Amino acid sequence: MNNKIKVAAYCRVSTDMEDQLHSLSAQIKYFTEYISDHIGWELIEVYYDEGITGTSVKKRDGFNRMIDDCESGKINLILTKEVSRFARNTVDTLCFTRKLSALGIGVIFMNDGIDTRDKDGELRLTIMASIAQEESRRTSSRVVWGQTRQMEKGVVFGRSMLGYDVRGGKLTVNPEGADTVRLIFRKYALEQVSASRIAEYLTREGIPGSWTSGAVIRILKNEKYVGDLIQKKTYTPDYLTHRRRRNAGEVPMICIQNHHEAIVSRELWDLSQERLYKNNRHIGGYSGHSN
Repeated sequence: MNNKIKVAAYCRVSTDMEDQLHSLSAQIKYFTEYISDHIGWELIEVYYDEGITGTSVKKRDGFNRMIDDCESGKINLILTKEVSRFARNTVDTLCFTRKLSALGIGVIFMNDGIDTRDKDGELRLTIMASIAQEESRRTSSRVVWGQTRQMEKGVVFGRSMLGYDVRGGKLTVNPEGADTVRLIFRKYALEQVSASRIAEYLTREGIPGSWTSGAVIRILKNEKYVGDLIQKKTYTPDYLTHRRRRNAGEVPMICIQNHHEAIVSRELWDLSQERLYKNNRHIGGYSGHSN
């Protein structure tokens, strides 16, 4: 009969940079050897997540699989490096350690010297988890501050789009895509073709893209095509959930005119915006579009 304690370990790194992944492999090697060297312990698995934030467990596949195995009775004890590797959310930390305790499973946070099986384990864990969460909040604030300063200098945060490639924080014109953008603006502003008809034309001509009236309108509203740059159109109100929301004035946007090479002239842009406004006037602005 096997009376050995079934032991697992959990590791996490929050980015997929090469040095972080090297750190992850070193952690896996360490835990594998550490558990295997203990008489009376049986190594079940070293679970891990890479390139995943610790503020939420929703996307942490390795962590969630470990919890499932605990519920299946495969694990008696979990080792992890420190509280901040287990979770940076105080609620999640306490919720899962209590859940595991109810299953008779202890968690040892090795660097923090905390064992949830001890009488004062939860008190000490609460303190350490709160410190880890506060550090996560400060890190998030520092990142936002740094990005904002970069945006003020004109560094572009975002992906390439029709007509522009984004490389090294700079927008450069993509000639083929730029031709399509100019075509859309000309047809809409000068030829008075509706957005839906433009979408049908682009589809019929085999121009790459998923063309709908909405897609055409988004291009017509994108200030980048006239050489301007507006950033912080969305923001993250909660550093724990990382969910982004449309910025309706909650935080200041960063606007820079004549930031980069324009694809359409200011005159053509103004004509397009005037027509957009007229077509939306009956419903009070830019919330929709009538063809």
